[in-house]
Amino acid sequence: MGNLFKFFSKKDDEQPKDMEYRESDNPLDREIDALYSMLSDVIGPDKLVIKAGKMDALKFMRSPRHGERVLALQRIIMENPTIEHIPTDSEIPKLISVLSEHVADMMARRTLEDKIEKKISEKLEENHQEYVKDIRMQILDEEKAPVETPQAAKKREKLEAMDKVKLTQSVMELLRPQSMDEVVGQERAVHSLLAKLSSPYPQHLLLYGPPGVGKTTAARLVLEAAKKVKESPFGEEAPFVETDGATLRWDPRDMTNPLLGSVHDPIYQGARKDLADNGVPEPKPGLVSDAHGGVLFIDEIGEMDPMLQNKLLKVLEDKRAFFESTYYDPTDEKVPPYVKKLFEDGAPADFVLIGATTRDARDISPALRSRCAEIYFEPLTPAHIVKIIETAAKKLSAELEEGTAQLISEYTIEGRKAINILADAYSFAIERRRGGAEDEPVFIKKDDIYAVVQVSRLNQFVTKKASDRAEVGHIFGLGVAGYIGSVIEIEAVAFPAREAGKGKVRFNETAGSMAKDSVFNAASVMRRITGKDLADYDVHINVVGGGNIDGPSAGTAILASIISAVENRPIRQDVAVTGEISLYGRVRPVGGVNEKAYGAKQAGIKTLVIPKENEKDIGENHLGLDVHAVETAEEAFSYIFADDKTE
Repeated sequence: MGNLFKFFSKKDDEQPKDMEYRESDNPLDREIDALYSMLSDVIGPDKLVIKAGKMDALKFMRSPRHGERVLALQRIIMENPTIEHIPTDSEIPKLISVLSEHVADMMARRTLEDKIEKKISEKLEENHQEYVKDIRMQILDEEKAPVETPQAAKKREKLEAMDKVKLTQSVMELLRPQSMDEVVGQERAVHSLLAKLSSPYPQHLLLYGPPGVGKTTAARLVLEAAKKVKESPFGEEAPFVETDGATLRWDPRDMTNPLLGSVHDPIYQGARKDLADNGVPEPKPGLVSDAHGGVLFIDEIGEMDPMLQNKLLKVLEDKRAFFESTYYDPTDEKVPPYVKKLFEDGAPADFVLIGATTRDARDISPALRSRCAEIYFEPLTPAHIVKIIETAAKKLSAELEEGTAQLISEYTIEGRKAINILADAYSFAIERRRGGAEDEPVFIKKDDIYAVVQVSRLNQFVTKKASDRAEVGHIFGLGVAGYIGSVIEIEAVAFPAREAGKGKVRFNETAGSMAKDSVFNAASVMRRITGKDLADYDVHINVVGGGNIDGPSAGTAILASIISAVENRPIRQDVAVTGEISLYGRVRPVGGVNEKAYGAKQAGIKTLVIPKENEKDIGENHLGLDVHAVETAEEAFSYIFADDKTE
């Protein structure tokens, strides 16, 4: 630094170039030189010269005068070129003290900055080395052949050997309907389903109906058909994602939620190692995202956890599935972009929900029902079962003995169960054919069906049969259990009381309080219609089988059976009736008319009597039944009672 200050301490025109510089013995010169030396150490000689030029202090730095050199220091240190006052020798010591403090601050700051810069450089170098190491290991892993231990190789070979073992194709897979024409007995439901999915604005749907009638198959086939409709929003690659609501459970920790998606926090087992090491949670989209752009089909949706149903509603509204985690830090630079996007924007989940259930509509969340259109699938009739069996027999290349399909239809109303019975009978037929000509077609006999019935302990589904013979006091009412209607046999017998006005009425208590109330209503209506007082008779009313009648819908049937017993009027046994009876003899509306019509058809009933207000609930000639809608009991009697009296 001595040469620098030699240069600043002389003037070119005052000192010859070969003149040696001699350090001054003046204390002020030494203090000023020391201050210049400290400033040069802080900012560097070159930068000092440049800064002096900017502050218009270069000429004063070269001055032999103490005051001008101190003025240069002031301008450089204070960074103020407007300072003009040249201090006197008496003012210089005080200024040097002040300027020294500023230079000391600059030196301390520079020292701290150097330390920080050094640490930053070391950290960058360390991270760089780790990054290079990770890249090197990744490349080595990619280039290196996977190491397989002998034990792992043995297990892999066992799995490969297992893959080569194939049993025959599942009979349910083989006989599953492949087109909508094969979905038997659900023409109205399939048409409605196709209309709603093919619309430019498809709706979420709830499918109701008994098991084994084709809800799942129809939904899958209708989606394929909807893809071909021009107005449909579904693309060719629209997925059909199927799951079972009975197996879906809500996990409060959101670790295992296959429906909505889950988050693997870094502290939990199963989190990706590279993310866990950096403390980054990993969101995993669920089935709602897998179904994006297509259909999410949830079978037995009525069995889903209520909390999970509510969370599903949120996804239906947002069309996205969002994730939460206390470990997610949006400012963390180590979070991968895809993880950040999932946490901030959610996973796409724009799909059409189709839920199927065998439960009553009342068992489904009202909030979910309000967002869905509802379609009811019909129970299958014996004719439908026969058609299903005949189609399945063709796929099996089997021949049926006459009456075999009809026999199967007596033991089930489920298409899936009917197929299982046929498959079991097919096995018996194969066993019976063994030893004969292998090229002979498989011939399924009714005896094969009986063998299946006996070994499987099956009971005939319909045990109550209609007949053409009229009977006194016996009538068929109608009831509903789930989605299946059935006939209810009601019988009554009446005898004159031993003492007028002291007759007794007996009724089996197991039929329920509503049915018992219907008996008392019927007594009042009978007196109003016939003028006869039920108190003059000992009457016994019985619901055959002791079944519970839930509701007043058997009122008209009970009234008819009592009048028949009292007046000895025969009742047609091919007629079934439903409807509540009022005290004035009016036939009031009831629920479940569709299901009751099905039950009547199953029992061989030909004529169905329903309340007038239920007339629009079923179509004309529904299920081939002769349907009559009536307003009064007298009008109903015209269809219930036979023309002549029994002996």
